[in-house]
Amino acid sequence: MRRPVPKVVGILLAICMVVTAAPAYGTETAVAPVSAAGDELSGDITFSVPSGTFQNSLSVTLGTALSGAQIRYTTDGSVPTATSPAYSGALALTRTTQVRAQAFANGAPTGAAGTALYVARAVDAQHDLPLMLIDNYGKGKPGREYVDAAAMVFDTAGGRTSLSAAPTVATRAGIHLRGQSSAMFEKAPYRLELRDNADEDADHPMLGMPADSDWVLRGPFSDKSLVREALVYDLGREMGMATARYRFVELYLNVDNSPVAAADYQGVYMLVETIKNNKDRLDLKELEETDTTLPKISGGYIFKFEWLAAEEPTLPCTGAAATCWNFLEVYDPSPLNAQQKTWLTQYLQQFHDMLHSPQMADPQTGYRSWIDVKSWIDLIILNEFSREMDSYIRSTYFYKDREGPITAGPLWDYDLTFGTGGFFNNNQTAGWQYQQTRTPMANDWFQILLGEPTFQQELRARWQTLRNGLLSDASLGARIDALTAPLTNAAQRNFQKWPNLGTRMVGPFITDTTPTWAGQVQVMRTWMTQRAAWLDSTAGWGRTTTSPPLPPTTTTPPPPTPVAGCTAAYTQLGQWGGGFQGEVTVTAGAARINGWTVTLTFANGQQVSQGWNAVLSSSGAVVTARNAGHNGALNPAASATFGVLGSWTGTNAAPAVTCTAS
Repeated sequence: MRRPVPKVVGILLAICMVVTAAPAYGTETAVAPVSAAGDELSGDITFSVPSGTFQNSLSVTLGTALSGAQIRYTTDGSVPTATSPAYSGALALTRTTQVRAQAFANGAPTGAAGTALYVARAVDAQHDLPLMLIDNYGKGKPGREYVDAAAMVFDTAGGRTSLSAAPTVATRAGIHLRGQSSAMFEKAPYRLELRDNADEDADHPMLGMPADSDWVLRGPFSDKSLVREALVYDLGREMGMATARYRFVELYLNVDNSPVAAADYQGVYMLVETIKNNKDRLDLKELEETDTTLPKISGGYIFKFEWLAAEEPTLPCTGAAATCWNFLEVYDPSPLNAQQKTWLTQYLQQFHDMLHSPQMADPQTGYRSWIDVKSWIDLIILNEFSREMDSYIRSTYFYKDREGPITAGPLWDYDLTFGTGGFFNNNQTAGWQYQQTRTPMANDWFQILLGEPTFQQELRARWQTLRNGLLSDASLGARIDALTAPLTNAAQRNFQKWPNLGTRMVGPFITDTTPTWAGQVQVMRTWMTQRAAWLDSTAGWGRTTTSPPLPPTTTTPPPPTPVAGCTAAYTQLGQWGGGFQGEVTVTAGAARINGWTVTLTFANGQQVSQGWNAVLSSSGAVVTARNAGHNGALNPAASATFGVLGSWTGTNAAPAVTCTAS
């Protein structure tokens, strides 16, 4: 399925392949081994050598069973025509080549065209993870548009593989850069589309995952453990949520005209299923363009919040700007016709209005009649446990099947978790991620539900049940062991390629600087244990306790009322080419305050573009920050923080800061 290219703005189990009864992505499909990779492309042409890699040179002969036909071929990726070279003898190949051939009879094409892919290599290193090889015929590092490529997969046999092995998949493909903030990394994520001879989608089974044409290559980079996202996917799948399958691979990406070399090694990646509505992924009713009346128009839909990055079609919200949603994108169906857009907009507006009404908790007409409560609770648990930096506002998916409820999921994009990421306070093991605010807000749906007593009670009970099993410290430790054990050797190769273990700022993200991969995994374990302990406390989702009776009170004259006030201090947390991240700590004085306003006056032309935990406005060099709803009231000497992201040129001096309280 081709989607528009996104904008830049973001228990010793078989961990990689868990079978569950989840509502989607839930059953592994047995996949027969491929006898000769590339057979699907050969058509009515025979190739003496199947698709694969070679060293130095290769001789390939062509043939066809079509009587009296003449073969014409190309080696530049173009479709053969009646004027293409006529095959007269073995082809001598010395560089990566896509051989495309067509039989002709009486000057007209006959039978099915054929293709074979031959990738030249100058490396034959042994690996203990499956390999993914992509060669784009010297077109340079992929950008935002698809480029033609050869894609090959080499599975392990006896725990080993190399680029000299026979590929289990070899196919034509298109590749492009994907992601938002992660697209800036040298180790970049990619979208991969497998193609047939007509440039249409070609479904292939990939490393035991059901056949499909659409895949994503996600390269953990700011996540120095390499397994944060995989861990969340595995937990979500066992909790019953819709979650993409994945396999760890090591990637070779060749973008020049030379043979694949050691320098083309890109490290450890996750080969991940895309979010897609089909029988092997998110199996919803498919909306046709003619489905414009009930009940068919009621589903299935996939939609998501993408803060500051939503693409058309987006759904508008009507009502008070202070409570309306923003950045709500419809992901599927694509295209979405006008009637379906209108229906879904009105449906979600009714849901939104219900949440803001006094009847939101009504057992018959309230939120329970609109949503799959369990999926929303499980999403909140995973978001809060991991403190994923963009929780609730970006890569936050929902789906609605025909005549079904609004269900949270599938899970997506969990690399900035468990203490990695830095800004938006997700590195803190205490506190609530849902209270982190950004302007303008994406939605307040989760905040409203988390304020409803019965929902809170169910959430608390679900957490405590999970802590006695799937999310217990022992279970989590065993799961991390199972995830990391197969990566031990590959991790060493990964960090030889990308030696960023000791780098504090990875792009705009603050990361730990422990100098070894094993140490980075331990940092994640420690953070996770501390976070779970806080969630176990009465400040989190622990069991409530009855407070002891208060001692008798005596009447004493009240002390003089102190004067309310506050102070503010600015700290620069990070700086990179053209960008910076700052944090402001607001501290109450001798009296409780109910709100605060901070002014930051920048003297060097800096521009603040984003903020969190405060409501920002700008006028020239002055940025005014007012408290968010959850952090305005401060007891004497108590503190709150908010953060900013901005750009700078020349000098990036700290701003002058003042604070006033109410």
